Amino acid sequence: MKYTKSIRDFLVEYADADTNRLRLMNIQAEFDVAWAILQIEARKKIQRKLPTWASNMDLVFPSVLSTEQCSSEQTAQYKQRLISPGNLADLTGGLGIDTYYFSQKASQVVYVERMAEYCQAARSNFKNLGADNITVVEDDCIHFVQNNTHRFDTIYIDPARRGSGNKRIFALAECEPNVVELLPTLLQQARRIVIKVSPMADISAILALLPEITEVHVVSVRNECKEVLLFIDSTLLPTDNNPMIYCVNIEATDDTSVFSFRMSEEKQLPHSAPCEKISRYLYEPNSSILKAGAYKVVAMKYGVDKLQINSHLYTSDVYIPDFPGRKFEVIETVDFNAKTIKAIGKQYPCLNLSTRNFPMSAVELQKRLKCKDGGDFYLFATTLAGDRKILIITKKTTIV
Repeated sequence: MKYTKSIRDFLVEYADADTNRLRLMNIQAEFDVAWAILQIEARKKIQRKLPTWASNMDLVFPSVLSTEQCSSEQTAQYKQRLISPGNLADLTGGLGIDTYYFSQKASQVVYVERMAEYCQAARSNFKNLGADNITVVEDDCIHFVQNNTHRFDTIYIDPARRGSGNKRIFALAECEPNVVELLPTLLQQARRIVIKVSPMADISAILALLPEITEVHVVSVRNECKEVLLFIDSTLLPTDNNPMIYCVNIEATDDTSVFSFRMSEEKQLPHSAPCEKISRYLYEPNSSILKAGAYKVVAMKYGVDKLQINSHLYTSDVYIPDFPGRKFEVIETVDFNAKTIKAIGKQYPCLNLSTRNFPMSAVELQKRLKCKDGGDFYLFATTLAGDRKILIITKKTTIV
């Protein structure tokens, strides 16, 4: 389907409309109204994570599902920086976001996708975007690999993580295709393999399953973990299940923090003694560091004290401006009991609540405090030495 003036006018007129209501209106037109409504719905889905594509009225979207499963512009651009400028094959093309951004650096890119409507949309979109170095191949990725005679610099694959009944899958060997089985063949066809896995995946389990991994990138956007990327470079020596792990947090195009470590560093460090008290500043590592499990190594590298073995919060008397995470100035610390609950609720009617290693969820605590969500103050409920339950009232630091 191509855009006509009538379709474009329809998209503009109903851009903010409820698409479910639109479908019930039984609109009669000279074009496929259902397809036009799909375009409106898809653009709404990607407004935040793909603003450039959402605003481009020449691009078509084959399904809403394709917009839900695709990468964001920020994560696609991050991956682009990591690949070599040679040729690349994207074996799970989908909407083509990653393919397109790869094409901005790679000399030639092959987009492989088994669904015909996705391929049709990809051809149209790549043409309208001026990406003339992309070849679209309609094929199942396993069949493509089995019959491929070319050698690539990089192969990228994002295996499907949904099983029967649309059930989410986190185990790598259960995804489609099974990259664990496919890996030997992939390594015969490319120098470097990049595998995108679920942000819920168990990194330690994956490292045990794939000892060939040479790098792991845990990628968050605005402190929300979005992707875990596995890099396997056949030209590098084996890392003995101890690859470099990069904890990435993208706040904006020109504001990306990266904290790197090896799993052996974390395992070899002893657990620090639990804190008896909270110092002047409180630190919360970003979601990539927490996902990667760099609990002890981040404390060692930045000279901060970990509150308790299971309380992934840190404190120090000295302000650490480059700490990779959120930084707070401590206003007060109180023991958790009926008296302080009542007092805190009255003194701070609005609070941003967070619980770490605490026998109560943030929602339950909010009900007990009888406070509203939001405001300038942040309350952390956690546990110190001797199983002491405390409430820490903080505000974000204004120190530059």
